[in-house]
This record gives sequence, structure tokens and C-alpha cells, in this order.
Amino acid sequence: MVTAGPEGQSDIEPGTYEIEPGASTVRFATRAMFGLVPVRGSFALREGRITVSEPVEASSVEVVIDAGGFDSGNRKRDEHVKSADFLDAAAHPGIAYRGTGVSRTAEGATLQGELTVKGVTRPVAVTVDAVAVEGGRLTARGTATVDRYAFDITTAKGMTGRRLTLTLDIVASR
Repeated sequence: MVTAGPEGQSDIEPGTYEIEPGASTVRFATRAMFGLVPVRGSFALREGRITVSEPVEASSVEVVIDAGGFDSGNRKRDEHVKSADFLDAAAHPGIAYRGTGVSRTAEGATLQGELTVKGVTRPVAVTVDAVAVEGGRLTARGTATVDRYAFDITTAKGMTGRRLTLTLDIVASR
């Protein structure tokens, strides 16, 4: 976790860090078949940047995930999720997250922001589990829970999980 001094300064050098899509992962976990079957997979990360500010609470994040990069390991399910029934990747190729500030607690930090899926924008908080910098390379891990109904994705109620848990492992360089 990022350490901070009495005025909220971070031990991470302020500036912009470009996210490395090939080194970063966005994984998801949900349930299907009335909650009986676990479904796991990943999304492809297209691009992003992390801007570390001083104080660190003013830091921001911008990320675009490739909606067509949904991969659960089941080709038929993946094509259905990419279709207009769910993500509509043809009409809405990017899923965007814009983090607008960090709040700190004794347990860690939370990135406050907004997620946009299929043109619908809703607040989503990311719990920041760890951040480290070594040699100009920033690594961060976080988790978030997304309610697909909040984004008007309601196909297959009961058959397909309502909530997805996202785990983000991000690598970015200055």
C-alpha cells in the first residue's frame, strides 16, 4: 500500500504513468445457472493512465477496457456476452473507467470513480489492495464489484450472475 506522510504525501513520485496493457490484467468472477456454477475469465485492457498527484488523494485514473476482449474460456458464451444482449461490443467497443480521487482509511485506500458500459455511467469504487513503485514502474492491485443491472444489462436474470467481482492487476510506467 502507498505510504503517506502527515500531509498526505505519497512515497510514489507524482506524475503520469502509462498503463501497459500486455502486462496488466482485468479478471472477473461471477456465477451462472441460478448461482450454482462459478464463471471466471478476463477482459482485454486497451489503454490507460494513472496520474499520481500530491496529495495522493487527488490522483486519478483513466482506463479503457475492450468490450470485445471478454474471455471466459467458452466461445459460445463469450460471443453471447459480446452481443447486443449483454455488452453490445460492436456498438460500444470500449468500457471506460475514470477514477477521480482516492480516499484513505486505516485499512487502505479506495479509488472513487465512474464506470461507463454501453453508454450508461454509474459510480464504482475500487478497493486498492496494494501499490508499489520500483524503477519507474508502478504496480497496483484492486478489486471492485459491479452490478450489471445498474448498466441496463438484464438479459438472463437468474441464469446469469447479477454481480461481477473484478480483480485488477495493473502495471504502468513513467
